[in-house]
Amino acid sequence: MSADARTIDLNADMGESFGAWTMGDDAALLDVVSSANVACGFHAGDPLVLARTCAAAAERGVTIGAHVAYRDLTGFGRTFVDVEPARLKAEVLYQLAAIDGVARAHGTSVGYVKPHGALYNAIVHHEAQAEAVVRAVERFNAAARQPLAILGLPGGVVLDLAESRGIRAVREAFADRAYTAEGTLVPRREPGAVLHDPALVAERMLSLVTTGEVEAIDGSRVRIDAESICVHGDSPGAVDMAVRVKESLTGAGATIAAFV
Repeated sequence: MSADARTIDLNADMGESFGAWTMGDDAALLDVVSSANVACGFHAGDPLVLARTCAAAAERGVTIGAHVAYRDLTGFGRTFVDVEPARLKAEVLYQLAAIDGVARAHGTSVGYVKPHGALYNAIVHHEAQAEAVVRAVERFNAAARQPLAILGLPGGVVLDLAESRGIRAVREAFADRAYTAEGTLVPRREPGAVLHDPALVAERMLSLVTTGEVEAIDGSRVRIDAESICVHGDSPGAVDMAVRVKESLTGAGATIAAFV
């Protein structure tokens, strides 16, 4: 498929500052991306950061996603928590309610859910936790004016469960992360897991959009079925990478637009 035949979303994690501690350049990223994964306070963010981020996204017409996570401020949500499903369901619903209320107060709404960090990775395979996340979204959607989609890794259990419950499942690729030959993300603790060269990142995402494949860390080609591309807001040079990816794709004729 040629790039000019594709419409793809470009998302980034943001709203991850906390108190006097600043993470990422949200204002600059919001001028580039079509969707913003906004922290809901469990792994990062605080009420003021959440309000400012939702307001800024609304001003720019950027779609807001709920970046829900384990209750893990100390570990930035990157530590697996063996939480029982009932509690995880309640905590995800709590986060959805918080960001939904703040978004509506600033004249916008939440369009999707993207779990963060360790939770994101766990529910690729952890059926009980994936079920808890899906049930939380299902409960939220039952009373919502706009049902939320779930954004996740292709092949993940959580997306299969979502589709079986009538929830839209959206698959994403990561611009700044290396892939294994099996199509999973290389763990952050391993060398080469995080990519930093904007030119390389842009080249890989153009390949993804035009061929559906990227080069895995072992040099093989791996197919990634994706409707959205993520650039991590906390990565060094995140804004430059997002700009280069967008320019590469639009220059080849692709359209950048939110999937919601």
